[in-house]
Amino acid sequence: MTQLLAEAGKDGAASAKLFEAVYADLKAIAAGQMRGERADHTLQATALVSEAYVRLIGTASIEFEDRRHFFRVASEAMRRILIDHARARLAEKRGGGARGRALLEDDGAVTMEPERLIELDDALAKFALEDERAAELVRLRFFGGLTLEQAAEMAGVSRRTAIRDWSFARARLAELMGGEG
Repeated sequence: MTQLLAEAGKDGAASAKLFEAVYADLKAIAAGQMRGERADHTLQATALVSEAYVRLIGTASIEFEDRRHFFRVASEAMRRILIDHARARLAEKRGGGARGRALLEDDGAVTMEPERLIELDDALAKFALEDERAAELVRLRFFGGLTLEQAAEMAGVSRRTAIRDWSFARARLAELMGGEG
């Protein structure tokens, strides 16, 4: 896979092989991200995977270190796509009472409107300046749809560190977003 990652941006055949090799994992990440979206969302997990993959492979400046780095960047690309989509929808309809993403509960039970999703993205950008590792954990869990254990592995930290970072991130992001849980 490392060789495919290195060749994918330059060779169409390698790009196709890479897509085939990572599709199931990318689809699982996309499904996790879409799980908290409103029921009438115009993006589907398959479209999210395709758009993210095109963005990743179409960017010649990205050199992937390994499989883990690829999936972290892919998760971030999907997050950006969903944020851009929420901004466009907000500009178009100014909310409209649509159901948003799950936010910061361990079981993902709390939902948010598109405005709150954008507010979360802004708060996460500020929070990343304070604690990049904890911000990365939030991105992997919330936008990547990963469990705490999966996010810890992807971030390269212990489960105990991930639990500590997750607790801190939830409290700090709630504070940055106006004190709401």
